[in-house]
Amino acid sequence: MTDAHALYAVSPLDGRYRSRTQPLSPYASEAALMRARIRVEVEYLIALADLEATPLELDADERAHLRVLYEEFDAEDAALVKTLETEGYGEFEATNHDVKAVEYFIRHHLPAESDASPWIHFALTSEDVNNLAHRLLVRGAIEDVLLPALHEVSDALSELARTHRDVPMLARTHGQPATPTTFGKEMAVYAARLGRATGRLAQATDALEGKLGGASGTYAAHVAAYPDVEWPAFAREFVTDLGFEWTPLTTQVNPCDDLAAVFDACAGANNVLLDLDLDIWLYVSDRYLGQEAVDGETGSSTMPHKVNPIDFENSEGNLSKANADLRFLADYVTTSRLQRDLSDSTVKRTIGGAFAHCLIGYTKTRDGLGKVVPNEPVMRADLEDTPAIIGEAVQTILRREGQDDAYEQVKALTRGREVTLEDFRTLFDDLGVDDDVREELHALTPETYVGVASGLVEQDFED
Repeated sequence: MTDAHALYAVSPLDGRYRSRTQPLSPYASEAALMRARIRVEVEYLIALADLEATPLELDADERAHLRVLYEEFDAEDAALVKTLETEGYGEFEATNHDVKAVEYFIRHHLPAESDASPWIHFALTSEDVNNLAHRLLVRGAIEDVLLPALHEVSDALSELARTHRDVPMLARTHGQPATPTTFGKEMAVYAARLGRATGRLAQATDALEGKLGGASGTYAAHVAAYPDVEWPAFAREFVTDLGFEWTPLTTQVNPCDDLAAVFDACAGANNVLLDLDLDIWLYVSDRYLGQEAVDGETGSSTMPHKVNPIDFENSEGNLSKANADLRFLADYVTTSRLQRDLSDSTVKRTIGGAFAHCLIGYTKTRDGLGKVVPNEPVMRADLEDTPAIIGEAVQTILRREGQDDAYEQVKALTRGREVTLEDFRTLFDDLGVDDDVREELHALTPETYVGVASGLVEQDFED
């Protein structure tokens, strides 16, 4: 699609965001589905030729010729498949059936002397081809596009964590001032969460399952033609050779519980980034984070000074949309009336759209993380203005010293009141504690009350 045509695209995925979604085209487009179907049909044909029971023979040159059909599949080939479906071509009438058009495409490209034509799509139902083709595309999209994009976000988080591990920052629980942390440690939390989430997504993708059992999952047509062949064993080998686990018990359709697990895992990774997007937005709002301005960029149409957190806002919107689609897909694809209904066919064509919204979100978050800079003076000033947060440390040290009313003493000093470090020091001077304990209390400051936050970052990323 040209830039001019992109302006007229119905969806922003192929319009405004085309440059970001383009990497998914080899896995999410209709041409990609055609190519994947051709791959399944060709490899099935070759597998049939390897069966002693069939008279089909394909030599090395014929096999190479067949594999070229999907290995070098291009726009002209895709146009021919579509023509075979909608208009017909040469000896072939219009099929009005996308899988049958793929069969005719392969037949069209067979050498004149080939006797393989009757064996293309032999004893198969369309779902035998489609369930494997869709999984080839889902696996490729995740492994080649989405997971690398998530790793880029994780790398950006790791870099922020390491660089700013020692930058103290006021934490907030329930939106209120709480025990300080460091900015780096907070980024490390997200890096660790995202690492676990991407691991779950990778595991779910590795566990994709395929079926090859005919119109009702019974191998009836296969057995009718060759009753002595162990067709379930054949199916197992064929499916596993494509890199999938084999599911032996199905109706006409693959139950798709495996796809639902992938969609759920993908949504889980998105939830981590949604949480991150919201936190970064709040840090920017609190001026804890500044943003590097892009030369020539307009932040607001009316307020020239503004540098808006648009990358994180854009990511939030796209990941929310992605999760709505992924949840719908996970629920929908696992149901089918009796042995088969076709409503899932059109729904599965939207998987690429869900993945595209994911990809936009990932790249926007990555871009945003590359622009944020901790505003250390603001962070430190906020800590200095909130001395009450050392109250937790004070009452804990006093508990250690055996004072059972420690919590109540600090509560009486701080709750609902504006206090200063001098107020605390007056309290310390009036306490009946040893001088070394009093000295320990006097040394407490909001900036240094961060526990082992820096070490947590080091442990998480260097062990």
